[in-house]
Amino acid sequence: MRVWRSLLAAAALSAVLAGCGAEAPSSGTPAGSSGPWSFTDGSGQVVTAERTPTRIIAHAGEANALMSFGIRPVGIYADEPVATDPNLKDLDLDGIEILGEEWGKIDVEKAASLRPDLIVGDWWPAEKAHSGLEEGVDEKSKKLAELAPVVGVSQGKSIVELAEGYEDLAVSLGAKVDDPRIAANKQRFDEAVARFKAAVAAKPGLTVLAMSPADDQVYVANPEYAPELLDLQSWGLQVINPDSPDPAFPYWENLSWENADKYQPDVILWDGRSFTPTANAEWGAKQPTWFQIQAARAGSVVAWPAYWLHTYGDFATELDLLTAAVEAADANIGA
Repeated sequence: MRVWRSLLAAAALSAVLAGCGAEAPSSGTPAGSSGPWSFTDGSGQVVTAERTPTRIIAHAGEANALMSFGIRPVGIYADEPVATDPNLKDLDLDGIEILGEEWGKIDVEKAASLRPDLIVGDWWPAEKAHSGLEEGVDEKSKKLAELAPVVGVSQGKSIVELAEGYEDLAVSLGAKVDDPRIAANKQRFDEAVARFKAAVAAKPGLTVLAMSPADDQVYVANPEYAPELLDLQSWGLQVINPDSPDPAFPYWENLSWENADKYQPDVILWDGRSFTPTANAEWGAKQPTWFQIQAARAGSVVAWPAYWLHTYGDFATELDLLTAAVEAADANIGA
């Protein structure tokens, strides 16, 4: 599971771009301008090129974000099969090469054949790496960064900021963001936030805990490194902050199954990348201590869109599901 290096110097970036060329792909991405291009990466470094990139390879969520603004990559690498990836399963991917469907495994040879002039992947502050280039991936996969400059928005304090960052990147790449569909998604998101805030305000004292159970232990999400959870907190939801995140990998606090009931929330948020609420009974059968968590015993669980959201539209959809869960929740389960 993700709970998942460095940028090239400006001169090296220009050399790569000159070697790769920057032909406009048949997928419809706007043609590059003849002038210089730059973008401030999530790491804080400024990535530059002699002309606007057009042949883009992107990680799944980042591809979704760019495509929502009309920028189509020539290649995509994902962390799971396209058919199940929440960012890709409903997109028109015709003409786009799929370069990987498993975390840490990217077909760099196929990627090189696409002659990319930009790689787009989120910047992960705790790992100081872009998506697909983190510690633990296949060493061959890391060679993707040798094909073109790598840039991405930081997985920081808010999904709203993440979506805005990819809108800025899309604009720098030639996107026209005055499309009525973009405005409609933003409005739908704003309305979803209003409904969520109202539901939370009607359930004072309701607590939730974001979790990801595994065979060897239970992982409790640390909102400090989960922008979607930080957004939920900023809108009033009491998302529990674990008191002992793993110092080496602070996305999570790791609990043994014997201590699975350390926290007693009213609602459990499942890691939506791997599980569904129907798996609650399955974990109870595999690990009896799971049902020592009162919310698990009561079936008070809902999927949490963990680490994958990148667009206003997807966040609006997921937020409405969370709103319904809040409205149905009992604020006294964890008392």
